[in-house]
Amino acid sequence: DSFAVSPIARDIIETASLVNGAGVGIELARAKHHANDPYFLQPMDGVDSTGYRASWWTQFYCILWRSWLSVLKDPMLVKVRLLQTAMVASLIGSIYFGQVLDQDGVMNINGSLFLFLTNMTFQNVFAVINVFSAELPVFLREKRSRLYRVDTYFLGKTIAELPLFIAVPFVFTSITYPMIGLKAGVSHYLTTLFIVTLVANVST
Repeated sequence: DSFAVSPIARDIIETASLVNGAGVGIELARAKHHANDPYFLQPMDGVDSTGYRASWWTQFYCILWRSWLSVLKDPMLVKVRLLQTAMVASLIGSIYFGQVLDQDGVMNINGSLFLFLTNMTFQNVFAVINVFSAELPVFLREKRSRLYRVDTYFLGKTIAELPLFIAVPFVFTSITYPMIGLKAGVSHYLTTLFIVTLVANVST
């Protein structure tokens, strides 16, 4: 409100109104008059044909580095998520502990696998919901300023948080798999871990 009644705002309104009027010469004179004023936007140097000052790789590197720093500055959040995952995995492992391959055991294993997928899905979905409310205003402002592309932001943010979204399925699967008594063997465990990790990252 204060800006709307300021002399600067009146000058800008007068300049903008000249675009629709007939005073082109006056507009040019006023533009020259304001060429050195700090509140008038000047043509940007170093902007390529795509409209971005930096290359794709530079944008990606900066977003990746910034996202990685944001992950490192809150280690307590990482510890809480890993502890929460370990507690939920222990609970599910205790419920379905030591299943045998009879009719009841097969049904119980089917239920445990269902919990594998739903837990990895909803746990990671709710983990990233806060990102939207926290970073959406910043992202929209910086995107409109053409500081970076959407794809560089998405890839940088995803790769920076990838270690956490690999560690969580690893902790969950490593606890529940032997407790439930699923099929023994390293190859079977790694196959399960790979699928659970994919589900977690897809939901993310």
